[in-house]
Amino acid sequence: MPVYNVEKYLKKCVDSILAQTFTDFELILVDDGSPDSSGTICDEYAMKDSRVKVIHKENGGLSSARNAGIDSAKGKYLGFIDSDDYIAEDMYELLHNNIVKEEADLSICGIYHVYEGKKPSEKKKKYLILNRDEATVLIFHGNQISDHAVNKLYKKSIFSELRYPQGKYHEDSFTIVGILDKCEKVVVDTRQKYYYYHRDDSITSQTFSKKHLEYIDAWEQNEKKVSGRTKEIEEAAHQRVCFANFLVLDKIVNANLENQISETKEIVRYLRSNFSFIMKNSIFTKNRKISMLLLMISVRLYSVPSKIQKHYITTVNK
Repeated sequence: MPVYNVEKYLKKCVDSILAQTFTDFELILVDDGSPDSSGTICDEYAMKDSRVKVIHKENGGLSSARNAGIDSAKGKYLGFIDSDDYIAEDMYELLHNNIVKEEADLSICGIYHVYEGKKPSEKKKKYLILNRDEATVLIFHGNQISDHAVNKLYKKSIFSELRYPQGKYHEDSFTIVGILDKCEKVVVDTRQKYYYYHRDDSITSQTFSKKHLEYIDAWEQNEKKVSGRTKEIEEAAHQRVCFANFLVLDKIVNANLENQISETKEIVRYLRSNFSFIMKNSIFTKNRKISMLLLMISVRLYSVPSKIQKHYITTVNK
């Protein structure tokens, strides 16, 4: 678990891990040069529970901290948790039971997206056993399972050579295809056991910065990685690149920067050139397709529904 500047959230996260009904684990807390009291809190947990191991290192970012944990881990399986989130007490029991029962390489559960003042939404429960290609399609679709590093249990052998890329903003997206390529079988239980907390200064909640453009780069790279596989995978990969462009454009227009970010024109050009593909694709929602129609007219019209949604989420969080 990477730890950086999270003293406000850290105890809730660690407590939820140590309270797991599955108890045979080591918890590696990687203090990534945190300037607050997070490192001290980690040491206090290590003194109280022998399952806790603490690594103190110079700040290197999320990928660097995860990689340090991977290098230190001794177990047969690996899991990742972000230090401002928390988990249900039976999450790892569920993930472990499923990966053993199905003799899988990767076990996935569902995620609650938590916003202050807003009740997390429930999702339809499914149990899926997937081969590599099937899992790859669903990851690209992103509407049933996500590319997050968290909410998963991996065979450690997946990371025998694979590591998270340092210096990248969306390291999960850059890594997910490499992970799936190491899997023969993936088990998915969509019961929501991971609580993904969206705080105002988290990566997912921040206003636009140039680093968000890396999200597009990640999925363009993934599209190239799967080129030449099945038609279904190629279509799903292209859909995800389109979605990445939408997501970044949303952040740009919500920050009122569409006339200041030079890449805006290229993003708009790309989406407009994929108009027919987007409108015919069943993964894109009705609202997204309406936004696409508005984008064909102007960026200003496109920004209206995006800003309304952003205002609603911000208002609810206050």
